[in-house]
Amino acid sequence: MSNPVLVDARGHRCPVPTLRLRRALEAAPAGSEVRLIADDPLARIDVPHFAASIGATVVAITDEDAGAISFLVLKAS
Repeated sequence: MSNPVLVDARGHRCPVPTLRLRRALEAAPAGSEVRLIADDPLARIDVPHFAASIGATVVAITDEDAGAISFLVLKAS
């Protein structure tokens, strides 16, 4: 599989990270991966909820440096 599309939403508060993820997923072909990096603690709740609502899968959630969270999201085929 190719490298995931990277969406860096650090410094933005919800709902901006989720909206940027939505835009990236809409533009990506089915089966693509999108990596969202956010530092808003609410993203830990909002991103999985949003992904489930559109049929996408959160493959991994990883804590990064400086309080950032990385979400690897798979767009449904």
